[in-house]
Amino acid sequence: MTRRDMRRLARRALLALCAVTTLGLLDGCIIGAAVGGMAESYRRTGKHDVPAEYLGLRGKSYAVVVTADRVIQAQNPGLVSRVTTVVNDRLAHPDNNVGAGGYIPSQDLLNVLYETPQWPAMSRGEVAALLGVERLIVIELFEYRLHEPGNRHVWDGAAAGSVAVYEADSGLPDDPIYEKSIRVVFPDGTGYMSTEIAESTVTSALSLRFINRAAWLFYDHEEENIIPY
Repeated sequence: MTRRDMRRLARRALLALCAVTTLGLLDGCIIGAAVGGMAESYRRTGKHDVPAEYLGLRGKSYAVVVTADRVIQAQNPGLVSRVTTVVNDRLAHPDNNVGAGGYIPSQDLLNVLYETPQWPAMSRGEVAALLGVERLIVIELFEYRLHEPGNRHVWDGAAAGSVAVYEADSGLPDDPIYEKSIRVVFPDGTGYMSTEIAESTVTSALSLRFINRAAWLFYDHEEENIIPY
């Protein structure tokens, strides 16, 4: 083999090595991009565990009561009953493992409250005694609207309020032992016209979001990694 042939073989070997190295680098970039894309996709679509914030219902009887001013109730008939019933039932459901020692079935609870219309003016300890429970969960709705203020043609729903827990068997039954503010909105974007989404859809989604945030305070649950409310 001549010296020229040897140089030719060496050149070919060097080119082959460069090609293999380049492909390896490209493969690494492709794999890295794929892994990064999967991680970002999981971050956006995955879920994570969220622990309960208040654990004082374990072994204790409870009742859920909801208050809202007359304007909210007049504009949204049935809203107070819906929030009361769904939150109360959520906490009673065995799958949520709240561990309460007892509760009042929702219809019985509503009957007692309807028959005692003065209950919002009573002290929290008196309401707990009326219902015969050790823990009173009070949900107050401060705001509940479906439209952009002053424009009934554009949906801009917002619900705001607070959740407070009173321990009737403590020395301070009228003072909250736990409080949390809640505010949710629907739709997630802006500029949705009343002709695009039905009113029933807006109020159903908005109230459900508020209910979720209120009920989730009392039991471990899963939430989407990126939740819109």
